Amino acid sequence: MQPDFDVAIIGGGPGGSTMASYLAAAGLTVGVFESEMFPRPHVGESLVPATTPVLTEIGVMDQIDAAGFAKKYGAAWTSAESRNVPHNGFAGLDHDWSAEVMFVERDQPGVERDYTYHVDRSKFDLILLKHAETLGANVFSGARVLKVDFDSDPDIVTLNCRFGPRTVDFTARMVVDASGRQTTLGRQLKFKVPDPVFNQYAIHSWFEGLDRSALSVAAEKTDYIYVHFLPIEDTWVWQIPITDTITSVGVVTQKSRIAASGKDREQHFWDFVASRPELFDALKQSERVKPFKTEGDYSYSMKQICGDRFVLIGDAARFVDPIFSSGVSVALNSARLAAKDIIAAHEAGDFSRERFAPFESKLRRAVTNWCEFISIYYRLNVLFTAFVQDPRYRIDVLKMLQGDFYDDEEPKALQAMREIVTAVENDPEHLWHPYLGTIRALNTPTF
Repeated sequence: MQPDFDVAIIGGGPGGSTMASYLAAAGLTVGVFESEMFPRPHVGESLVPATTPVLTEIGVMDQIDAAGFAKKYGAAWTSAESRNVPHNGFAGLDHDWSAEVMFVERDQPGVERDYTYHVDRSKFDLILLKHAETLGANVFSGARVLKVDFDSDPDIVTLNCRFGPRTVDFTARMVVDASGRQTTLGRQLKFKVPDPVFNQYAIHSWFEGLDRSALSVAAEKTDYIYVHFLPIEDTWVWQIPITDTITSVGVVTQKSRIAASGKDREQHFWDFVASRPELFDALKQSERVKPFKTEGDYSYSMKQICGDRFVLIGDAARFVDPIFSSGVSVALNSARLAAKDIIAAHEAGDFSRERFAPFESKLRRAVTNWCEFISIYYRLNVLFTAFVQDPRYRIDVLKMLQGDFYDDEEPKALQAMREIVTAVENDPEHLWHPYLGTIRALNTPTF
């Protein structure tokens, strides 16, 4: 039986459209099944430099450059914490817990610019999907994949798709799950497991006319992405420029804190933001231009990310707290890595799990390092500040913040951070012991 496509892709977001571009450019027949009609709104507007090489490789970078998105030259973190923190042997520790980085401080392979972008995801995602279509991918919009059948034929998968009131079957040699947090295959195959560490929840909206200088670290850095830590455990606010006048603002906190209060989403948002008066006042003087939205089911992993005739990429494979804007980068880079294995599998006529071992190994290693970095950040914020400020570790930390963690070496700063967190946890008399957060730092694989 001749299948309809070589590869069927569930989801037309950044991961799915990037995968489709790679495969279509290599001559494979590709079907992309997207449940929504683009353009559609989506959270996750801030990119990191690790997206640039991928966008360049698939040939869409010129279109992204021409779209007029806000440029992102760096990132900054602020805190309401004002206690004097002992430096504990670190040079240059900023005692107000603030930190900032500029991407230009470190050369990154494949990145020949000192900025990336803040993007309107409705426009950005549409550009990527349309680009895949121009390369030859077949895009089906409004097509919700209900089930993937691996059993009827040992060489073919069948996707049962719903188009409005009717269902239609499509066949392929293999399937890529890029369905994001819908996790189509993860749910069907019962791979999905709750995250053992992160259990966050987000409330967010867009604001017109926000004075971004209210909490900026410097006048010339108002258009950075900002993470504002609140004086509430494990809780922070993102501030992301979308246009010259529109800013995305979201509160992220522990899901248990939301569930226990019984308040509505809007009251939650303002109650949290009120703990940073400067931000609260600036937001109250701006105009909210979108309804408040929530993001639940926030962090999870998968027991398996590939198998005979399938792979999972992006958020369909793993999602973790987005404090360092990793979502789109992981989607694009996991598509890049998996596409190489899929193209080789197609040439060999063999789509067995062993063919995807290089992808699985590299992605697991990268995302495990990334998750540990984030967990250490939550566990001991002052440690992150110390490492950013210290010249011995700053570039290594910047490498991780750039999303450049797909090589085979564990970042040296991560090893040092792990050792320090363990020392602080084990010593109640340690100078930094009072600053430990409730989220435990990871030091074992979580993917």
